[in-house]
Amino acid sequence: MSRILLVDDEANIRKMIGALLQSEGFEIIEAPDGSQALVRLNEDSPDAVLLDLMMPPGPDGLATLEAIKRRAPHVPVVMMSGKAGLADAVRATKLGAFQFLEKPLTPEGVLVALRGALELGRTLAENRRLHEQLGHADPLVGSSEAMATLRAMIARVAPTESRVLITGESGTGKELVASAIHRQSARHAKPFVTVNSAALPRDLVESEMFGHERGAFTGATERRQGRFELADTGTLFLDEVGDLGAEAQAKLLRVLETGVVERLGGERPLTVNVRVLAATNKDLARAVRQGQFREDLRFRLDVLPIHIAPLRERPDDVAPLVKHFAARVGARIGRTVAFDAGAVSLMAAYAWPGNVRELANIVERLAILATAEVITAADVARVLPQDGGAPPRPGGADEPWRDVSLTDTLDRAERELIARALSVSRGNVAEAARRLATDRANLYRRMRRLGIEPPRITSSNEG
Repeated sequence: MSRILLVDDEANIRKMIGALLQSEGFEIIEAPDGSQALVRLNEDSPDAVLLDLMMPPGPDGLATLEAIKRRAPHVPVVMMSGKAGLADAVRATKLGAFQFLEKPLTPEGVLVALRGALELGRTLAENRRLHEQLGHADPLVGSSEAMATLRAMIARVAPTESRVLITGESGTGKELVASAIHRQSARHAKPFVTVNSAALPRDLVESEMFGHERGAFTGATERRQGRFELADTGTLFLDEVGDLGAEAQAKLLRVLETGVVERLGGERPLTVNVRVLAATNKDLARAVRQGQFREDLRFRLDVLPIHIAPLRERPDDVAPLVKHFAARVGARIGRTVAFDAGAVSLMAAYAWPGNVRELANIVERLAILATAEVITAADVARVLPQDGGAPPRPGGADEPWRDVSLTDTLDRAERELIARALSVSRGNVAEAARRLATDRANLYRRMRRLGIEPPRITSSNEG
C-alpha cells in the first residue's frame, strides 16, 4: 500500500482528497501546513506528496517543495493550486515538482498524476538499488564537519540550474558529488552523462562531445550522437576538465555560450538543454596564469564552486568509510568483513595520498587477504605503504597564503608521523617508539591525546 502525504491548509480539501485516495487503496497522512509536512515527511516516510501552493501564513508550497527536495529528493511531489500563474508552475517544475494540478481538481486528474508520480518513484528507487549494487552510486559517507558542510552546499546548489565546478585531489569523490547534485535537482529523472576529459584522445574530442555524421571523417561509418546530445534535458558531468586541450576548450566555450552543438559533418545546428557540472584536480586559476586554460571558460564553469577536502584533513570520516567499504566488499565476496578499533585508528592516522579511492582499495585488499575473522592493526600495517603516505609539503612560493590552525596542523603532522612509525614497525608500539626516539609511555600518551588507539596485534614481543 502506497503512503501519500496530503498537505493543504483547507480541511475540506484534505477530507475530500483523502476519501478519494483511501477508496483507491492508498494510506493517507495529512498536514495542514508546510512545517507540519516536513515533520510528517521525516516521521512517516511517504511514497509521494500532494502539496498545495497557497498555505497562509506560510511557509508556502514552493518553499515547502524546496525543503522536501533537500531532505528527500527521491520522493515525487505533485503540486496543487487554484491561483497559480505560469511563473509559479515553471518555478515548481524547476524545483523538482513531478506535476502541477490546477484546482478545481478532478478525481481522474489526481489519480493519474499520483500514479505517475509513484511509478517514477519506484523507477528511481530501483535505479538507485541497481547502481548501488554495481558500486556506481556510493552515498557521501562521513561524519566530519567538512562532510556536513559539503552536504549542505550540495543541497543549496542542486535545485538551481547554475553550473558547478567541483575541485579536490584525485580520489576524493568528485563524481559522487556531481551525481548527488543531479539526483537532488529537478533533472533527477533525466540523463546523467559523464565525460572523462583526460581520457579523450585529442583528435576525437569533438566527435565524442558533439557527435558526427556518417562519412564525416575516415572511420565514421555511422552517425553518432555526442555527449551533449545524450545529456539533453539532463546533466553533463565533465570530469578532469582542466585536461582539455586549447581547441576543445574553445568549442566547449561556444556551446556553453549558445546552447547549440554541431555534429562533425552535420548541416544543421542542434539546440540542447544541458546543465553542465565540471570537476578538476588542478588549480584552474594557476592554469589560466600559465596560459594552459582559458580564463573566459573558467568563469563560465566556475559559477558555483564546491571544494572537497582531502581525506587526511578529515580523519573522523575514516571509520564510517571503512565500515561502508567493508560491508560492500563483504557482500561481494560472501562473508562478513570486520576491523577492530586498533586497525581503524591506524588507518585514521594515515595520510591517504590517494584519498577515499586509496582507502577503498586497501579495505578490499585486506578483506580478500584476511585469514582471521577480524582485521587487526598488524594486518593494516602490513599493507600500508611504508612512506606513511606523507602529502606534498604546502606553501610553495607561488601559492597564496591560506590561514590555518597551528594546533590542528601540528596534530595532523604528529598523527601522520606516528602512523608512519607504526606502519614501518608492523603495529609494534615499542619498536615505533624506538624509531621516534622516545619512550613507549610517552608514545602511548601522545596516541591517547590524538585519539589513536593502541594497535591490537595477535602476537607481540614488546615485553
